[in-house]
Amino acid sequence: MSASEVLGSQDVETPERLLLARLRRGEPEAFEALVRENQDRLYDFCVRMLADPEEANDVVQEVFVSAHQHLARFREDSKLSTWLFRIGKNHCLNRLKYLKRRGRGRSDEYGEQSEGALARALGSPPGPDEALEAAREQARVQWAITQLEPDARMLVALRDIEGLSYEEIVDITELPLGTVKSRLHRAREKLAEVLGRLEE
Repeated sequence: MSASEVLGSQDVETPERLLLARLRRGEPEAFEALVRENQDRLYDFCVRMLADPEEANDVVQEVFVSAHQHLARFREDSKLSTWLFRIGKNHCLNRLKYLKRRGRGRSDEYGEQSEGALARALGSPPGPDEALEAAREQARVQWAITQLEPDARMLVALRDIEGLSYEEIVDITELPLGTVKSRLHRAREKLAEVLGRLEE
C-alpha cells in the first residue's frame, strides 16, 4: 500500500474518531450528531425486524439510550454504526421474544397485516397507480420477511436491505463468516418460497 493510500484510509476514519473523542468527552452535540447520522438506518432495520413502526421507534430510542450508557465499553474494534446495529439486533431479538410471549408474534395470514400500515411504515411515495403498486409490493416483501425466523430476518435485513458488508454483519451478529453466508442463503431460499406462495 502506498503512503497516499495509507493517508487516504486515515482520512476516512478521521471524522468517526473525532466524533468518538467528542462523545467520550460527553459533548451533547456529539451525541446529537451520532443520532442524526444513524437513526434512519437503525429505524429501517428495526421496522424490518419488528414489522411495527411504533415498536421500531421505541427500540431505536432504547438503542441510543443503551449506547449512551455503555459508550465506555465500545472497544473501537468496529465502526460506531456497526456497534449501534449490534445493540439494535439485541434489542430487536429481545423485543420479538417479549411480543411472542404476549401473543403478538408474526401473523400467518397475509391478509392479517394491513397493507396500508406496512406501506406507511416503509415510507411509500404518494401518487397514483405506480406508487400504489410499489406500496403493495413493499408490503408483500415486508410481510414475507416477517415469516422468517428472527435470525434469518436479521441477516436478510442487514445484507439485502441495508446493504452491509459481510465483515460488518460478522461484527454485528458475532457469527463466523461461513455461518453468516450459509444462513443467509437458506433465508433467501425461504423468502423466495414465501413470496412464491403469495403469487399463487
